[in-house]
Amino acid sequence: MGNVLNPFSCPINFCKKTKKPMPIQTMFKLPSPLPTWPPGESFARGTIDLGGIEVCEISSFTKVWATHEGGLDNLGATFFEPSPIPDGFFMLGCYGQPNNAPLFGWVLAAKDVTSDPSGEILKQPIDYTLFWSSEPLKIKQDGNGYIWLPTPPDGYKAIGHVVTSSPEKPSLDKIRCVRADLTDVCENDSWIWGQDNQNFNAYGLRPTSRGIQALGVPTGTFIAQNGGGASLSLSCLKNVKANLCCMPIQSQIQALVQAYSPWIYLHPDEQYLPSSVSWYFKNGALLYKKGEESKPVLIEPTGSNLPQGDSNDGSYWLDLPTDKAAKEQVKKGNLQDAGVYLHIKPMFGATFTDIAVWVFYPFNGPARAKIEFINISLGKIGEHVEHNGGRWVSAPQLEFQGGNKPVTYASLHGHAFYSKPGLVLQGSDGIGIRNDTAKSKMVMNTGERFLEVAAEYLGSEIVEPPWLNYAREWGPKIEYDIEVEIKMVEKLLPGKLKKMFDKFIRSLPSEVLGEEGPTGPKMKNNWSGDEN
Repeated sequence: MGNVLNPFSCPINFCKKTKKPMPIQTMFKLPSPLPTWPPGESFARGTIDLGGIEVCEISSFTKVWATHEGGLDNLGATFFEPSPIPDGFFMLGCYGQPNNAPLFGWVLAAKDVTSDPSGEILKQPIDYTLFWSSEPLKIKQDGNGYIWLPTPPDGYKAIGHVVTSSPEKPSLDKIRCVRADLTDVCENDSWIWGQDNQNFNAYGLRPTSRGIQALGVPTGTFIAQNGGGASLSLSCLKNVKANLCCMPIQSQIQALVQAYSPWIYLHPDEQYLPSSVSWYFKNGALLYKKGEESKPVLIEPTGSNLPQGDSNDGSYWLDLPTDKAAKEQVKKGNLQDAGVYLHIKPMFGATFTDIAVWVFYPFNGPARAKIEFINISLGKIGEHVEHNGGRWVSAPQLEFQGGNKPVTYASLHGHAFYSKPGLVLQGSDGIGIRNDTAKSKMVMNTGERFLEVAAEYLGSEIVEPPWLNYAREWGPKIEYDIEVEIKMVEKLLPGKLKKMFDKFIRSLPSEVLGEEGPTGPKMKNNWSGDEN
């Protein structure tokens, strides 16, 4: 029999206000299952031996404590224990994450795989210090949270905190400290949560020294700090074994590229498209030598006649063809011929594999600025700005297309890459250089056309093209009068904006104002270092 409803009321299940679940209550999953990797060596085996200490990644958690305000988007944060932990392995620390994103993270668990009882790698702490408690805070929270700092034995280091929902000290068997010679120095990474009025903050951790030669290994744990926290009380791990057995072999690299190669969307108004390096050379690019400017030479398709090695001493530079029609053609690039160039490198003590994707553009267009409500071209300012760094974006923040392939957006004229379409303004107070991105029919599926140009750990398996070891500039120094350019722009601005614009322009870095030609990928800091 159906319910008879009073016309002035409603069933309780309709009237009751339902609380919207927070993003962290959903676990992030990639759109498609992970592929089966081709066999070979120790890549993607699930555990790595760092030299007596074997580690595995735990991405399943048991919630310990959560707050529902403060932090990113004022949604609070949640703290977890890794669970379950495989037999023989031990927890090194708890995990914390802001509530404004799906649950996406991991921590390492560790196992001593030596047979020398006199030199134990893992030991229990000898005590705990209550570092922080949420008891005095008047915030929305699930009970009270307590963050404990393990006291390591002499010669050992703590790797992470223990979080409890009780004021009682955790069991000493709860966590393990690591022998100091297997640890490395770490630093704050992304902000997890904090209360400014309490001067308390929690951050992720990462090794301080990062790059293809650095041995520090992130553990996924977090650091709690009161005040400035100049001296960190926690460490990360170190791969003292320092071998490369867990890096992918050639067939595995090919599989990785096919699984994860990004899509690149160009702005619908983009006039200056990418091309291959060989297309740029074949279509009239010229090599100039200082003192012999009247005798530029054509460049071989592979760059075999470019000077190799050394440093950027100003002796050589590349430029567009001198013929006007040919110059305009080369400026516009050739999307059909364009591909990407891959650098495969070990990171974090060879426990991570980075595949850096490089895109070549023969020319950048003029930069554009936003001055409050006015958009304006900057003329010669910023015509070939080079991008020398970036920031890491976690998987839940990405858009995916065609499986697990992330989508990226190249900015109009500037050609910087972003994970979301729209405007990114490089500046502040409503004034800055515009980086406009949008989806269009001009798109690169980078998995269809790519070239591995470097993977130092594979030795002679990958031959670096000669152009990669050209250390000089890929464009000439553009000579112009910055004062003239500023005045040309200021003519178009209302009086009150002139001074603001002038101050902004003079604050720009030298690579924007000086207009030195950009150097190649191998000359950038992030070639052998981290991406940010």
